[in-house]
Amino acid sequence: MAEQLRDKVAVGVVWSVAEKLGSMLMQMVVSIVVARMLMPEDFGVLAILTFFAALMVVVVDSGFSQTLIRKSSPTDNDYKSVFLFNVVTSVVLYVAMTALSPAIASYYDLPVITKIAPVLFLMLPVNALCVIQNTIFARQFRFATLSRINFSSAALAGVAAIVMAWSGFGVWSLVAQRLVQVTVKAALLWWRGEWRLQGEFDKSALGAMSGFSFRLMGTDIISYLYNNISQLFIGKIYSASTLGYYNQAQKLKELPVTSVVQSFQSVTYPALANVKDNKQKFADSYLRVLAITAAVIAPIMVGMVAVADDMFMLLLGERWMPTVPYFKILSLAGLFYPISMIAYNVLKVAGDGKVILSLEVVKKVIMTIILAVTIPHSVVAIAWGMVVMAVVEFALNAAFSLRFAQLRVSDLFFTLLPIALLTVVMFVAVRAVGLYTAHLQIFVRFVVQIAVGVFVYCAGAIIFRVNFVKDILQSLQRIVSKR
Repeated sequence: MAEQLRDKVAVGVVWSVAEKLGSMLMQMVVSIVVARMLMPEDFGVLAILTFFAALMVVVVDSGFSQTLIRKSSPTDNDYKSVFLFNVVTSVVLYVAMTALSPAIASYYDLPVITKIAPVLFLMLPVNALCVIQNTIFARQFRFATLSRINFSSAALAGVAAIVMAWSGFGVWSLVAQRLVQVTVKAALLWWRGEWRLQGEFDKSALGAMSGFSFRLMGTDIISYLYNNISQLFIGKIYSASTLGYYNQAQKLKELPVTSVVQSFQSVTYPALANVKDNKQKFADSYLRVLAITAAVIAPIMVGMVAVADDMFMLLLGERWMPTVPYFKILSLAGLFYPISMIAYNVLKVAGDGKVILSLEVVKKVIMTIILAVTIPHSVVAIAWGMVVMAVVEFALNAAFSLRFAQLRVSDLFFTLLPIALLTVVMFVAVRAVGLYTAHLQIFVRFVVQIAVGVFVYCAGAIIFRVNFVKDILQSLQRIVSKR
């Protein structure tokens, strides 16, 4: 049983990472192409509406998908009850947000919001149609299929955005990208899924799940608000262009961060839930997942900081260079987020939801102070505030997760220390090479820096036999042998 679970997790992680890597590269290409054809103001306008849309998506789900994954044996009644709740809630929220769009447009003095909002917010009911299908796929460890669906929907959405941007549709190309992606994903999930509204609506089933689910929803809402609310103030206090630069930095930073988080979190959450009653295996699994996650995200984020100036000039051009300072700072925040989310997974699996919500309240009190200090000062100060908060969030999540996993701080420290040292050595090497090759053409210099960074990091990991290398190789070996 343990061997089968380990194989499922290994296969799931590899498929998920492969899909996220492919999606990240594809979305990066799309972002670069579209950014070259649109203005920063277009991205600023969409950032405002996307804030509200993404927040409503959290409310539509209400934490029920995570509860269903956590539940030992969900029934068809459970699935249908949650599905109907999602659909009805999404329709109500769509009507409400569309009605509020003139007020939002007036607040930001951006009349175009009134036209865009009714179209963009259609993603709420469309997304509600596929929440249960996605949950069932995750419970069944069908991550290969999920990966293909996610990549296909992102690819088609990217093509739509590029075609519309090239045709002169401006901000509507960004709207189309989001709407096409969620629509194609919903269609493919229903096509490949086997569940077809079996069972009956059961109000008591929702009631039984609502305690844990709503606590998760409350936590997710608080977390989302505080991670993104600064963008609303930037758009109001400063300008849509400044918000466009900041949002582009945030979006490009989040491509690798979100890819890593979703790759590991979607697989490890159900896996950790399966072994939560075996304390030793639970603790060992936590440290291994933490090490692999850190080993993947650390060189990516720190490496991007090292080559940011050349990367933006080469890929986006002079117009987007004001984004670079924000990007460098936010990338440091992105360094901590994935490993913080792994610790958060442990809390979701081993806790009852009360600890999570209480912890979020503490973190958000700290975040309120940070926002109050940084927002009136400057956008750079806001970015540094995000770094401070990322460190605080990781420290708190890690501290409580160690208690639930019955681990010591030293276990965490010595798990992450080799990765931190390797990353620092890689950064120094990349910066040194950048200075030494300053006379070269920008593309050549960019490629050389990346090649040196990859070589130094991988060679160091192999030479010093860092544990995560062995875990990755063993997972790949099991997958190859099974195939």
